[in-house]
Amino acid sequence: MGGPEPLGRRTFVTGAAAAALVAGTGSSAAAEPPGGTLPGFHLALKDDLRFPLAWGTSPVRDFRAWRRVARAKVEELLLTDRQEDTPYAPEFTAGTRGDGYTRESVTVSLTRYERVRGSLLTPDGPGPFPAVLLLHDHGSKFDIGKEKLVRPWDDDTRLASARGWADRFFDGRFVGDELARRGHVVLCLDALGWGDRGPLVYEQQQALASNLYHLGSSLAGLLAREDQRAAAFLAGLDRVDERRVAAVGFSMGGYRAWQVAALSDDIAAAASVCWMTGLKEMMVPGNNTLRGQSAFHMLHPGLSRHLDIPDVASIAAPRPMLFFHGGQDTLFPADGVRVAYGKLRAVWRSRGAEERLRLKTWPEYGHVFNAVMQDEVYGWLDSVL
Repeated sequence: MGGPEPLGRRTFVTGAAAAALVAGTGSSAAAEPPGGTLPGFHLALKDDLRFPLAWGTSPVRDFRAWRRVARAKVEELLLTDRQEDTPYAPEFTAGTRGDGYTRESVTVSLTRYERVRGSLLTPDGPGPFPAVLLLHDHGSKFDIGKEKLVRPWDDDTRLASARGWADRFFDGRFVGDELARRGHVVLCLDALGWGDRGPLVYEQQQALASNLYHLGSSLAGLLAREDQRAAAFLAGLDRVDERRVAAVGFSMGGYRAWQVAALSDDIAAAASVCWMTGLKEMMVPGNNTLRGQSAFHMLHPGLSRHLDIPDVASIAAPRPMLFFHGGQDTLFPADGVRVAYGKLRAVWRSRGAEERLRLKTWPEYGHVFNAVMQDEVYGWLDSVL
């Protein structure tokens, strides 16, 4: 297939159809009709979903055996090569010093197709250190990816954009820098379409997903596979204690955090902020999922015939997991969060490990990861790592 595509800024092209869409409607999410369209028989389709592979419903009664079966089913439906063994071949470039930590850019091969650039922060001291795989959100903002969570040090244009994002969702903090200051190695990489690997525009997401399906692959599956590989790369660094690697993310990054914990034994704990729900409760008129576009980054075809969303996250049990939700978050209906939390609690309780599961709804907050929530996550990480 030839060597990996060279890294660098590029205009994201997904074909003539995508170009026509962009030319015809612009790049604003508002161009999409609100809520999308559900067929009249959608309630019957919902009733057909029984999630037969869920723990407690599955005929497999041994939990370790169930984890293997459930993980294998998810792996099958990623539609991407599970035997990826391309050498990472990391290239490190020194950056500026932070407050008690050093900054580096790192470029790695997560798959055989492309080199990926990320930010790597390392605390001062001898190590080895606990580490965090930090996973960025979606937000329909593609000019920055890793910079949403790690302060850029070599690009003033991106710094201005990143500061605006941090002010909007993180109380002006850069979560990665906070974690490094508190003694964690931090790795944050661009997902396909963001930062150095984009930028996409809103309408191109569906065209990109469609093209990958035509090629026998999957946008969500590629994202999951890359996160698995990133976890293994981080755990393998000499500066990292491989037994103390956590995944942390907000919004789509929260989805990615519990997903990689379910699919990777390199992750010892995970914190997911503002992404957990029951599937049936999420699929209601007006929900953002029905619009298409951003949903394709988190859509594994056929998976819901076997497992609900919290069932997939439960593959990570009984490892420590944290889920936070904002009570004013309109993206995730309260019923969906309640159902998901109930399923998660039942699984961890069945393992005698309910104290390892932190579930919390903040009634006064919306779709944010503010300083109060961050501080609780940082304290939790200290306690479990």
